[in-house]
Amino acid sequence: MASIADTSLLSAELQEEEEEEEFQRLLLQATQKIQRSMPSAAESKPIHPLPGFCLKTRTSSGEKVFVNVCRSSHIPPPPDLTNEELACLIESENASTFRIPMSLGEPHAEVDKSGNGCTAYDVTISTSFYNKIENNRFLKDFFITVAMEGLSEKYEMDVSSQEWRILKNRKFMGSIAEQTIRTKSKPIIQEMDTSAATIPEFAIVAEPSISHPDRLVAKISLPKMITVRSLELDLGEDRIVLQGHPKLYHLDIFIPYSIVPEESRAQFHRRTKVLTVVMPIQRPLLLP
Repeated sequence: MASIADTSLLSAELQEEEEEEEFQRLLLQATQKIQRSMPSAAESKPIHPLPGFCLKTRTSSGEKVFVNVCRSSHIPPPPDLTNEELACLIESENASTFRIPMSLGEPHAEVDKSGNGCTAYDVTISTSFYNKIENNRFLKDFFITVAMEGLSEKYEMDVSSQEWRILKNRKFMGSIAEQTIRTKSKPIIQEMDTSAATIPEFAIVAEPSISHPDRLVAKISLPKMITVRSLELDLGEDRIVLQGHPKLYHLDIFIPYSIVPEESRAQFHRRTKVLTVVMPIQRPLLLP
């Protein structure tokens, strides 16, 4: 006897695939629209860091390493937190969301006071942040730990983030070279009337949850949505804007990482009514 296939499930799956493809198309259009709205200014510019203080440490093999901590008004400061707020953040699951903007310069060979060869690195931070850590030992120690981890990750070297000392009579080792930092502009996103819209429940998870993550995964609950055709998603380098029409939902949040909008992916599940957005994160930390 010939069997009769139930095509309703297949039709539902095909319809869901078509809607997901439609949403990916809308996401791509939104990303391209943002990129076209960006000003055509240069993506990078040279800066001339000013000296601050010099750190001395060693690699696991005993090689001397010096770190010139420099300052520049062209580097943005991190969020302004008290010692208590920072301590609580470090102990929480959201520790990896706190960034210290810094520019990590290329290594340069130098000669120490004994005439032996050594390697020096220039790390540039905001002038205002530099002034703050000068009078805050807890914040200075935290910054140095982050800077050491950043250098270790970027240049794949084994230096200790705990065993270091600040040189008393030397502000820098060798010379401080000009650095090139990446500049970026906020996406131009049209303001909309959101007085009657609801802010949806959402969660953003960093993967992996330790060190510097590779990507962010946002899950946004949209129980009133029926089809992806009523959703509008705009992604900037550090901003997510979501509209659910007609005036059902509105979400506008900044995220503490530089994401890659053109490589991001979004999927809306009709049964669970959850929008999942996967956003790769740019490396290194903030500035090359």
